[in-house]
Amino acid sequence: MLEAATGYPAFLYRAIGHPVTWMGALLAALESRLNRAAAPSWRRRAFGILALAVLLCAAMAPAFVLGYLPGLAGTAVLILAAGSLPAQRSLHDHVRAVAAALQTDGLAAGRRAVSAIVGRNPDSLDEAGVARAAIESLAENFSDGIVAPAFWLVLGGLAFATGYKAINTADSMIGHRTPRYAAFGWAAARLDDAVNLPASRLSALFLVLAAAVAGESAGGAMRAVWRDARHHRSPNAGWPEAAMAGALGLRLAGPRVYGDTLVDDAFMGDGRREAGAADIVRALRVYRIACAIQWLTLLAIVLIARG
Repeated sequence: MLEAATGYPAFLYRAIGHPVTWMGALLAALESRLNRAAAPSWRRRAFGILALAVLLCAAMAPAFVLGYLPGLAGTAVLILAAGSLPAQRSLHDHVRAVAAALQTDGLAAGRRAVSAIVGRNPDSLDEAGVARAAIESLAENFSDGIVAPAFWLVLGGLAFATGYKAINTADSMIGHRTPRYAAFGWAAARLDDAVNLPASRLSALFLVLAAAVAGESAGGAMRAVWRDARHHRSPNAGWPEAAMAGALGLRLAGPRVYGDTLVDDAFMGDGRREAGAADIVRALRVYRIACAIQWLTLLAIVLIARG
């Protein structure tokens, strides 16, 4: 709740950066030294596993220590460290900026705003495409940026949650099917799929419940998840995307352009393809309620654990 209210403080980011930027810097250094284009595929894969192991140790060891600092000062440090892991506020603000850009300054501004949160080519998007891209990013990142860190925090404390962020960071940096990363990033991509699996299912549940509270179509969300989620090219992203699509009566995902490459993906939902800034605003309301449902779930777990 603290992170949702304040986000990660800008002055702190300017002063010391962010745990994810530290992880990214370490992985970039490892990749530049270990990922040799001339090396055979098996060796690049082995060095990719080694780099991921080093990153996990470097991230989880200090987090484990922080989780056991005594007294009120230790608790405060733990709260601040754990609060740096989810991205509720920043995700909300980035997606809201896309809606504001479309509403006030038109398509060109919307393309610029959405390029900060999606990897696809913004020049290939019309206004509906910009809106769909923002909503898809909101849904997918609700799973891996908010629900997943909380899930691993509950399951194994700060060390597990930090380890999850390290894996997720590695996947975003090297888990690509390109000549440079296909072998070196193999372990990061496979492990990211595994650790995101429980959160993707939970995030779909939270979005279905949030749709009911928000006055959107909870039934449509459930039908879309049941019918479409397993057909997404990602084993996890389809669950929250299908839930959001069904809730809003939209048809998300489908063929998209990343760089100059057309990715032929399945559709999530069976509603309309025409979307706009108003649909982004609706999606953000569902998202905020879903975050609140997660807070209540976590509170219930704490109360049950304390007897």
